[in-house]
This record gives sequence, structure tokens and C-alpha cells, in this order.
Amino acid sequence: MIVSDGKVGTHLSEELVLSQIRTLVDSKVGRDEVLQKAAELLQRHFPNYNWVGFYIMDGDELVLGPFIGKPSPHTRIKLDSGICGAAAREQRTVVVDDVNSDPRYLACSLDSKSEIVVPIWKDGKMVGEIDIDSDRLAAFDRKDQELLEKISEELSKVF
Repeated sequence: MIVSDGKVGTHLSEELVLSQIRTLVDSKVGRDEVLQKAAELLQRHFPNYNWVGFYIMDGDELVLGPFIGKPSPHTRIKLDSGICGAAAREQRTVVVDDVNSDPRYLACSLDSKSEIVVPIWKDGKMVGEIDIDSDRLAAFDRKDQELLEKISEELSKVF
């Protein structure tokens, strides 16, 4: 494993994860199974991804889907709350370097220090989100965002 700039992971890991997710999507198993395995892959390849989960759109709420990590008290999130709600309202990826300094943050775990939320789009409509927390401040950079947005595109095929 190569560590550079304090981040664990390499370009090879990113390509491997993306390739494995494409294989999962193409396997034609159910959506929840694909999402669960995608969460496991992300956490396994990127150790600073402490909590990896998916929220699914249900009317004007996000409903917790498959995840890996400690259970979240937030199984339903209104679009007007939290970082997940902000990503839905703003229709873009939201990265928070320090969740304790962001008033939108809905505390899930005292261990969480930073968060990234990436919308999943299908046919021009947001159908879900990738939500990842880290126990490190500023854990997510441009490479994380680019990779997760590519993964979001792939995962949209199972919705």
C-alpha cells in the first residue's frame, strides 16, 4: 500500500474499485445487494471511509438503505436537513471538512469528523445518495469526489 500526502490508496485502488462496481452492476443482482457490496468495497479499499452508506429518495425524504459502519439514528432525512438534505437541495456533491463546524450536520457518530455526500442521478432525477463519513478532518479531496461521482454514475444503473 502506498501512502502519499497522508491519504491511503492509489490510482490503482480507485480503478480497481470502479471496475469491481461495474462488475457488480452488470451482475444483475438486486439494487440493495449491489449497494451493500459497493459500501463494503469502498470501506475495504479506503480505510479512512469509516461509514459508507446509501440514502434512497422517497418523496421528499431520503431513506437509509444499505450501509456499513455503526448504525445511524437517521433512517429518514427530510430534504431540508443535514448534509444529505443539502446535497439534494443543491443538486451537487457536498464535502464538509469539519462536520462540527457545519450547522447543517446531523450528528450520527461522535467519531465522524468529515463527510462527503454524492447524489445519484437517473434520467435527470436524483434517486439516491452516497454518504461517507470519516474520523479524520478534511478526509475527502478532489480525487475522492471524482471517483465517487463516477461510482454514482455506475450505480444509477441499478435504480
